[in-house]
Amino acid sequence: MISLSVNVNKIALIRNSRPGNNPDLLAHVHRCIASGVHGITVHPRPDQRHIRAEDCYQISEAIDLEFNIEGNPLAGAMASGQPDVGDYPGFVKLIEDIKPAQCTLVPDSNEQLTSDHGFDLSGDNTQLKELISHFKAQGSRVSLFMDADVRQIERAATIGADRVEFYTGPYADACVHSPAAGASVFNQYKKAAEVAIANGLEVNAGHDLNLDNLGQFKHLPGLLEVSIGHAIVVDALEYGIDETLRKYLDVIAL
Repeated sequence: MISLSVNVNKIALIRNSRPGNNPDLLAHVHRCIASGVHGITVHPRPDQRHIRAEDCYQISEAIDLEFNIEGNPLAGAMASGQPDVGDYPGFVKLIEDIKPAQCTLVPDSNEQLTSDHGFDLSGDNTQLKELISHFKAQGSRVSLFMDADVRQIERAATIGADRVEFYTGPYADACVHSPAAGASVFNQYKKAAEVAIANGLEVNAGHDLNLDNLGQFKHLPGLLEVSIGHAIVVDALEYGIDETLRKYLDVIAL
């Protein structure tokens, strides 16, 4: 069975655009859970423009299903040029404190609008390997955000990751152009997934997956989890959040 983990960053982003607590993030987390989703994902960043550190702690205490925290453990919380980060403790401390079921390590910089590439593991991965071991020792499954690059996937297996999460932006972009283009790019992910499985890695996927392209991508070999946030919030403007979640659950269940 493929699990749907809902990324609630965009709900927090809307909340943060005004004073107060509207929309109520925790209320929407519980609404997602009531709809039958399998997990909740957050991707805190040092500027706390959407998910804040306090949200991570509150969600962890409020839910019983899988919690996935994404972020870059190699990026400093107080990097040059960042605005006041207030009480943001850093990604590593969040994982140490919360010990989520899964932490997904992503190679984005503090300045990025959104994640747009996977790890390049062609250099020295000593620090990343040590962090993976550290997080696993605390009980968190570790997934690495990766491109559909066979050589990189093989390297991910050598540094101790449990899973890879395929960055699916290129696939989603190809699907917009034509079904044939989407199918061609999907085959690249299929080969990479087969290599991941052969090397003992489990497979997740996320980024720009939506109701139009998920039907094909769900057939990726070994796919265990999709993390979707932006598209769910966009579709909720048309269908409402409950109907939108039902549609996504129906797609992955078929």
